[in-house]
Amino acid sequence: MDSELIIRSGSFAAAFAITALWEMASPRRRLTQSKPGRWFNNLGIILMDTISVRVLMPAAAVNIAAAAEASGWGLLNQYYMHPALAVVTGILLMDCIIYLQHLMFHAVPILWRLHMVHHADLDIDCTTGLRFHPVEIIISAAIKMAAVAVIGPPVAGVIAFEIILNAAAIFNHGNINLPAGLDRILRLMIVTPDMHRVHHSVIIRETNSNFGFNFPWWDRLFGTYRSQPAAGHTVMTIGLSQFREPGKLTLLRILLLPLTGDPGAYSLNRIGADPKLAAEDRSGSRTFL
Repeated sequence: MDSELIIRSGSFAAAFAITALWEMASPRRRLTQSKPGRWFNNLGIILMDTISVRVLMPAAAVNIAAAAEASGWGLLNQYYMHPALAVVTGILLMDCIIYLQHLMFHAVPILWRLHMVHHADLDIDCTTGLRFHPVEIIISAAIKMAAVAVIGPPVAGVIAFEIILNAAAIFNHGNINLPAGLDRILRLMIVTPDMHRVHHSVIIRETNSNFGFNFPWWDRLFGTYRSQPAAGHTVMTIGLSQFREPGKLTLLRILLLPLTGDPGAYSLNRIGADPKLAAEDRSGSRTFL
């Protein structure tokens, strides 16, 4: 599986470099924090995530797929299917499970505490897409391996899914400016930065929308799709309302957030309805509920 690791690492590096350069050339929003400080925190967490998975869960999803194929485990291994169709079907089923997993991390209190680490970023860029608490990453890896065992996708499908998932997470968190017309077309097929940025709004009704990472269809199908943020992309507030002080979001404090942080109003009961304008001050700043 060394070649698989090389392919995934190369794809990750390419996606990250392209998106990071794109952000510098054509940013969508002005950042509220200095990039070096945020990147130190985010890349530090990403490094811990990588080490945690490699040390604690060496049996990667691709190994589970190979074992399932050899032993006849999983739904797709019970019937003959053209290899290309099996790859596509496996990718779609795994993507749906990732969507449901994301929804679960917003709905279950203890999982939301872990997921707050991702949402507490005060800006959003290519590093935000990989900023997850190490415990969340381990839980996610376990869910992914269980899904592979149940679905039984081909090894090639799992490798393709991992590459797509990593690249999509980097791209759709990117602070990149896409023309509105192009965005409308692309979001019919993939999750675009403008579509996913709504999910990082400080307004809970917007946070509880647009859960998809790769494909946008699950949000539309399950009623969690929201087209645009109420305040607009350039002035919307990113993050969580209970974590607004950059000095309290150092690397160590971010890692301790699930234990020490206020979970806030995360409930999925606040879903579906449009945010309401609560107040507007003299400067023109708006507050939504």
